[in-house]
Amino acid sequence: MPTPLNAREVCQRLRDAALGVCPLRRTDEPCGSARVTVDIDGWRLALDLDGPRLLHCLECRSADGRAWRLDTSQRFGTDPVSLLSTWELAQIERLLAE
Repeated sequence: MPTPLNAREVCQRLRDAALGVCPLRRTDEPCGSARVTVDIDGWRLALDLDGPRLLHCLECRSADGRAWRLDTSQRFGTDPVSLLSTWELAQIERLLAE
């Protein structure tokens, strides 16, 4: 059984997209929903938005099938979004708005 992903691994995938190393592609149609699904180089992420603002990563599945899910009962640092720098977060929000 594959080891589960951790928040740092998911955050690194978001960083790669922010830096332009890996493309970020929305896989759903914008419909005003607070939840969007994106693909970053074969990784599927479900993101929680408040308008244009990225709040949380809800879940992620890597290209090799490993998974991660947000556990709100855990302490700070368990949401990959909280590990992003201000600049990285702004870049991801810009990519989501395109």
